[in-house]
Amino acid sequence: MEKVIGIDLGTTNSCVAIAEGDSPTVIPNRGGYKTTPSMVAVTEAGKRLVGHIAKRQAITNAENTVYAAKRLIGRKWNSPPSMAAKETVPYSIVSGPHDDVRLALRDRTYSVPEISAMILQEMKIIAEDYLGDDVTKAVITVPAYFNDNQRQATRDAGTIAGLEVIRIINEPTAAALAYGFGKKIDRLVAVYDLGGGTFDISVLEIGANEVFRVISTAGDTFLGGEDFDARIMDWLIQGFKEEHGIDLRSDRMALQRLKDAAEKAKMDLSSQLETEINLPFIISAGQNEALHLQRSLRRETLEDLCEDLVQRTIDICGATIQEAGLSKSEIEDVILVGGMTRMAAVQRRVAEFFNREPCKGVHPDEVVALGAAIQAMALMDQTKDMLLLDVTPHTLGIMVVGGYFEEVIPQNSTVPTSRSKIFTTVRDNQTAVKILVLQGESKRAEENELLGEFIMSGLRRAPKGQVEIEVTFEINADGIVSVSAKDLETGLKQSITVTASSGLTEDEIRNMAAESQDFLIERRASEEFEKARQEAERIIREIDRMFAEVEHMVQGSEFGQEALAKARSIIEKARQAIAERHLEQLTTAIDTLKRTQKMFKGVLSRS
Repeated sequence: MEKVIGIDLGTTNSCVAIAEGDSPTVIPNRGGYKTTPSMVAVTEAGKRLVGHIAKRQAITNAENTVYAAKRLIGRKWNSPPSMAAKETVPYSIVSGPHDDVRLALRDRTYSVPEISAMILQEMKIIAEDYLGDDVTKAVITVPAYFNDNQRQATRDAGTIAGLEVIRIINEPTAAALAYGFGKKIDRLVAVYDLGGGTFDISVLEIGANEVFRVISTAGDTFLGGEDFDARIMDWLIQGFKEEHGIDLRSDRMALQRLKDAAEKAKMDLSSQLETEINLPFIISAGQNEALHLQRSLRRETLEDLCEDLVQRTIDICGATIQEAGLSKSEIEDVILVGGMTRMAAVQRRVAEFFNREPCKGVHPDEVVALGAAIQAMALMDQTKDMLLLDVTPHTLGIMVVGGYFEEVIPQNSTVPTSRSKIFTTVRDNQTAVKILVLQGESKRAEENELLGEFIMSGLRRAPKGQVEIEVTFEINADGIVSVSAKDLETGLKQSITVTASSGLTEDEIRNMAAESQDFLIERRASEEFEKARQEAERIIREIDRMFAEVEHMVQGSEFGQEALAKARSIIEKARQAIAERHLEQLTTAIDTLKRTQKMFKGVLSRS
């Protein structure tokens, strides 16, 4: 059966897993780590860096190192999150040609799906190295509260990375799959997912018959560990300004050092009560005068700084439980997902809110990827009886007179689903209506996300209110929305399949995918060359060690001298192939080097 991977494309870290048999496994990267930083950098030489290697050079190359790109995926350029990020990150956020967000690195701009595709391609490479085979299909997770444009942007990122995205599933749902799969349990669970950039809360029923049903979900796609880091950074910057009169925000390298220090301090305070932040030579105050930053941060201070952020998550939990028509006492298990749930204050507040200790049985950084792998296995293997019933996280509807938003499919409706509503014309003799398809929770249409629009023309002339139009929304299992409108008297019908936009055209996606494939081929060739180079240099070193002794043994033989001259020529050709990075010539040279090595060993064994 074809291997399909599960990918948790995270704000801070990403993770890839595979389900082999009935057992899902997280795949470690080459460094042995099970998660990879969701960071991309471009060096001065134009080389692309992804993951740990990008993170290691972030301080010295802050302007050209992207982190937390997931917070911008599928966003409009002028959206509040985009404007907020523009003020805080060291890299340049610019407006794209389709009012989307682009990132300027070195001498070119990249779309956010393009950056995300680089991370997904790294996950694909990690999986292929582990499996020893090509991987072309994946299930990718997204925050439950992502809208359709953000989901489509994630799909496009997968396409650019060379992956067929067979399903997009919600992160809390994936976590519940990993928690309940194969356990034959009947439980009502809440998944509290606080990651690096987003927050989700989902309430699910897990059935012993392997049915996973989402009851309600909500969240905030701009609330997570990045905001906790920012509070520590603000505290450090303010303290330094009070002490030295210098605002560290003016120096991008200092800002990146503060970001790293804040993240480390936050992690330290998950296991200890106090930590030391020490940043020598943080900024230059004048000629030959460098200033240092050194402060102690206590856990209680961090909790005070971030109290409102934790409270926001608890407020969303309360609204979601209420929306589900449940009481907190009915929730049997609370599952913590995401790195921020290691924070003591988060664990304490969640326990207080639900009146129970959260479960400790899942790994907060790995459980989402494991769930994605389980979903991948179930989609590919029809013998599996697992059934996943998810919900639409946002209300769907249309704009009506006065600029208001009229709901057709309510938030938290189980998908697939279909709903209809009847509307009437608002003017005498009106022969056409424009139907704007929207997604969101605001009563004002303009404050919601526009998914698509179409004009229904050819209506019969009649007084206002006399023409009745039935508008039907359908959502399939993949989350694709179709909208149709029908004149109930004449049967005239018009429909549209709503295609959410990532801000990229089909041509752009195609070109980016081709460029990504070229990069992958080049990288694989480079890795192959590197492997051959190391092997050639190892054999050359061994021949060099034997050379003097072999030369001494065959010095009186004309045949021996000829063999030595040939060996020198072979070594020279191998070194030339290495210098010119010519893989084919180097492969041929390795074969002849091996024969020379064998011959030298044979000569020495007869001595």
